[in-house]
Amino acid sequence: MPAARHDPIRPDWVSKTLAGLVLGLCLALIASALLMTQLRGMPLAVGGQLAMWLVPPVWLGVLSGVYFFRSGRHAWAWLQGANAVGLGLWWLLWQGGAA
Repeated sequence: MPAARHDPIRPDWVSKTLAGLVLGLCLALIASALLMTQLRGMPLAVGGQLAMWLVPPVWLGVLSGVYFFRSGRHAWAWLQGANAVGLGLWWLLWQGGAA
């Protein structure tokens, strides 16, 4: 019976973790801001709580999903793209609501 082959731990887990921590937090805050643009008519105490409690699940979801990327470079690139799209969407919604 052949010995089981164990792949070594890839050295890019640190960059994936940092991408999930830094860019995941940014993405979670952007998701919170997007939610706040939709809850303008709601009292601030309620809308603020909803937006605040959206941050941890989004952040932890991104942080746990970042290890599915092929490399740390891919994780950084995709999360930067997602952050750029989210910020662009937030800006469009913010500008549209102010008019």
